[in-house]
Amino acid sequence: MQFVSSNFFPISIAVFSGLMLIWSFVGNRIRGIQEVDTTAALQMINHKNAVVLDVREPAEFAAGHVLNAKLIPLGKLKERIGELEKYRDQPMVVVCRSGNRSGNACALLSKAGYTQAYNMAGGMTAWQSGKLPTVK
Repeated sequence: MQFVSSNFFPISIAVFSGLMLIWSFVGNRIRGIQEVDTTAALQMINHKNAVVLDVREPAEFAAGHVLNAKLIPLGKLKERIGELEKYRDQPMVVVCRSGNRSGNACALLSKAGYTQAYNMAGGMTAWQSGKLPTVK
């Protein structure tokens, strides 16, 4: 017991870090966000005419993005969601750098009634690691 009380702060940090790690694996499932890996995303783009929504900032987008991706930064998505209305009935692959912002975007899209919004797990980092094509 003395060990715990003497090392309360480091133990707390370790427990919190563990919880954050667990949340990163199951958080999107709990929030009802559908995820796809890069292979499934590519299949959706090529065979189901999926729209790619990139929610990164313009400088990130300019450095490299998926062909024909539509850029709407996450911070502006709520006010610009009307631009996506014509794609409501199509699958939508939502992309950011790592998959975190795109998860939040999927949650927002889901609340707005977009039932086919898919978070691309790993984001552009996974896309580029898979040596999939990007354009600048």
